[in-house]
Amino acid sequence: GDHIGPNLERLGRALDTTGLVWEVIVIVDGDAVTYRHARAFATERIQVHGYQANRGKGFALRYGMTMARGGLITILDSDMDIAPEEIGRMVRLLRLYEADVVVGSKRHPLSRVHYPWFRRFQSACYQLFVRLLFRVNVRDTQTGLKLMRREVARRVLGVALVKRFAFDLELLALATRFGFKRIIEAPVQIDYHFTSTTNPRAVFRVLWDTLAIFYRLRIRRWYDRRDAPGLIAMKAALPNRIVLEEQMEAVALAESA
Repeated sequence: GDHIGPNLERLGRALDTTGLVWEVIVIVDGDAVTYRHARAFATERIQVHGYQANRGKGFALRYGMTMARGGLITILDSDMDIAPEEIGRMVRLLRLYEADVVVGSKRHPLSRVHYPWFRRFQSACYQLFVRLLFRVNVRDTQTGLKLMRREVARRVLGVALVKRFAFDLELLALATRFGFKRIIEAPVQIDYHFTSTTNPRAVFRVLWDTLAIFYRLRIRRWYDRRDAPGLIAMKAALPNRIVLEEQMEAVALAESA
């Protein structure tokens, strides 16, 4: 909703401190109100795109990737529970260790995290489950801040299937599978603002998607038989972007009238 504007301003200030040339691509996943608020803060360096139907995080990232131009790609949740000021440190770590991917981690010893005990318990159980199934050498796959080289994003997003739940896990599992094994964790500062209890259906969907990734990766080896299509094919695989944008514009105008 209306939090998106101040969050974009904060993100811009944080990126300015890195000394890098940057762009922000905002993808609004089926929320006309948020889309309208975000468009008010669009600039040459902040692009805002959206579509009417809610299609999930995985779809949104692939949609945004078709427009990204930078050599480094950062994925950040728009609610800013995670301080965007961490991005500069992650860039420095990526360069220092010549990493392929840098993952924000709640379990890094230098992280400062404030969230309820039951969320900690759920997260710990899920990460144990993940480590039993996958050879992903990180302690936290789900934190919503990740930095990667462009070639990693192109390779992984070209074949990723999960549109909603467990997409973060699929991204890291595929990066490891395709030889991008220099994945390191970085400390983050997180102050969660939960408004509701965990949805049991969402928990089930996360577990279901996790098992589906394992089945495709380890049993059927489905990903190994498919080449990354690259950005051109990714664009072709997505629904027509102009039509989606026009639909969102129409809905946003109607709701603001």
